[in-house]
Amino acid sequence: MVNPDDELSVRQQCRLLDVSRSSHYYKPVDASDETLLLMRRIDELHLKRPSLGSRAIAKLLSTTDRRVNRKRIQRLMNLMDIESVAPKPKTSLPDIENAAYPYLLRHLTIEQPNHVWATDITYIPMEHGFAYLVAIMDWCSRRVLSWRLSNTMDTRFCIGAVKEALAKFGCPTIFNSDQGAQFTSQQFTEVLHDSGIQISMDGRGRWIDNVFIERVWRSLKYEEVYLHAYRDLDEARVGIGAYFDFYNNERPHQSLGYATPAAFYDALPLKVA
Repeated sequence: MVNPDDELSVRQQCRLLDVSRSSHYYKPVDASDETLLLMRRIDELHLKRPSLGSRAIAKLLSTTDRRVNRKRIQRLMNLMDIESVAPKPKTSLPDIENAAYPYLLRHLTIEQPNHVWATDITYIPMEHGFAYLVAIMDWCSRRVLSWRLSNTMDTRFCIGAVKEALAKFGCPTIFNSDQGAQFTSQQFTEVLHDSGIQISMDGRGRWIDNVFIERVWRSLKYEEVYLHAYRDLDEARVGIGAYFDFYNNERPHQSLGYATPAAFYDALPLKVA
């Protein structure tokens, strides 16, 4: 995306693309093939059984010839931003430096596009590394409005995605996310406040509060990502971009009366924020 030979400086290109220069220059240390395979298997298990914790995953991935260390599984799950959704004896408190917001969607009837948008981040495996994907989705139509791919968990790639969605589709009434550091940060919430958007956040560990975007991740990974070993970020962007185009414009959804998300979004009157 950033071309060092372009007449614009790298600084100017990064500003136009709304990415940090550090993410452009960052060269991640390649994980071993064995570690990447283990991360891929953790991701697959988490998609199938999100209630599994590190202890259960370690047991499932252990064999008679090789035992997988639970502490290693915990470290990789933290790196991948994955945690069990099972109830915990005592949930951890949100970062006191960042504001947490109440969940506004319980018992809410959502029948129009732009009433509620949702976002989430997921792990994307590649041939020699991994990346993080953020997407903005319209809750009513399931349409993916924008997305960004990054090799770091920098808040800026989340801000870039939401700014693109706002520029293309207007403002939702409510914006829902989890309580991750990227979404509770002042820089991110300021973008929503400045647009007059109400902020809603899932209960900690409650993936079900944002279930529709979790289903998008499952479809994306089983229908696209796991079928291709992306070599790098550029190849991943092409593949994921093509899939989201298919998902929005060609893939029928039973819950939408077999309409596509884009057709369903365009057919209904928009919610005025």
